[in-house]
Amino acid sequence: MARSSSGVIVAALTAAALAGVGFLAFQAEAAPDKPQASHASAQGGAKDENKDKNDPAGAGTGDGSGKDSGAQATLPEVPAGSGAGKRVVYAVGQKRVWLVGADGKATHSFEVAPSAVNPVPGPYAVTSRSATGTGSDGKAIEHVVRFHTNPAGVVFGFSAAVDGSLPDPAAAGKKTGAVRETPADGRAMWDFALNGTKVVVVA
Repeated sequence: MARSSSGVIVAALTAAALAGVGFLAFQAEAAPDKPQASHASAQGGAKDENKDKNDPAGAGTGDGSGKDSGAQATLPEVPAGSGAGKRVVYAVGQKRVWLVGADGKATHSFEVAPSAVNPVPGPYAVTSRSATGTGSDGKAIEHVVRFHTNPAGVVFGFSAAVDGSLPDPAAAGKKTGAVRETPADGRAMWDFALNGTKVVVVA
């Protein structure tokens, strides 16, 4: 009889212990500070990833150069009938120059201040260059690129005033053929138009 009572007590204690362990395990599982790999978090990560793919502001549109290609200004169209290949195109009427690459696309275009005498439309070529000089207006000039001398002895060429000025050569009353650029444009012309480079003048 005593042995039977002891067995009942042991069984009861065992059951109570198992119940306690089960309760503790339930509390641990339900604890708010337990780190979990939440399904909601995984969904949030997927949403953020999709946002980067679909949102240009999030994904970025730059090419890594630090410049936004979309902000670059579109160059004016190269005049029709100005030839093909690498060339300098000078539109007298527009007072504008284009530097056109071998692929036929302009890499640079800028306005100029023409002289009193304009060259006759047609094809020419760079004949000589001078790093520095003095303009017909007495200004110190640089990056002189000459491309033609007419029968009257008027020399036509591009140049830039060192001080950056763009005077009106026609006001001086002299028959000159200089085409004045800004210093930056003069540098671009100097780097592009080596001796023999084609120069096409259009009306």
